[in-house]
Amino acid sequence: MRVLLVEDDKRIASFIRKGLRENAYAVDIATNGEDALYLSSINPYDLFILDINLPGINGFEVCRELREVGTSQPIMMLTARGFIEDKVAGLDNGADDYLTKPFIFKELLARLRALLRRRTEIRPELITAADLRIDTRSQTVCRAGLAVALTAKEYSLLEFLGLNKGRVVGRDEISNHVWDDNYDPFSNLIEVYVNRLRSKMDEGFDRQLIHTRRGAGYILDDV
Repeated sequence: MRVLLVEDDKRIASFIRKGLRENAYAVDIATNGEDALYLSSINPYDLFILDINLPGINGFEVCRELREVGTSQPIMMLTARGFIEDKVAGLDNGADDYLTKPFIFKELLARLRALLRRRTEIRPELITAADLRIDTRSQTVCRAGLAVALTAKEYSLLEFLGLNKGRVVGRDEISNHVWDDNYDPFSNLIEVYVNRLRSKMDEGFDRQLIHTRRGAGYILDDV
């Protein structure tokens, strides 16, 4: 899942980004409302985390504009302003949830998972393909009943392929959802990670699940 974090406090933004990346999210950061709206117009985000007190356009206005242009992805308001009036304003402007600072990071993760579960067409709790089981809540993977140890980025890539099971996904689509805006489109990073997944997921099994479609992309399929 690719997240846009809109936070002008560099220390807090760095802390949240580090924690989210460790939990298999790709994270872009905007430090003001104008940049947030621009990035949302050029990148396909799966979720937004908005601070309220931003330079220029505040978080309420960003949230409202995102909804006005048809953005349906979940929006979490994250701010030190804990008055009930602020919470009501955030929800009335289109936010799906509201968490006040300071917060426990585990609660932020739990709330993000809850927001994503509401969109079951995007993120089911369990993805299966043949004897492969991907639990999106615990971010654990099993093949033929055996646990498979993956890094956060390997898991992100596998989950994305699983969410698109039976459909070929190209490099651009993978980079847009699994990597952030630091991804170098001229690198072979995606190929490297696909090969890592194959070595962990398919080696030793008669049925191969991860396939390459030359000139098109990759597909996870049990056919």
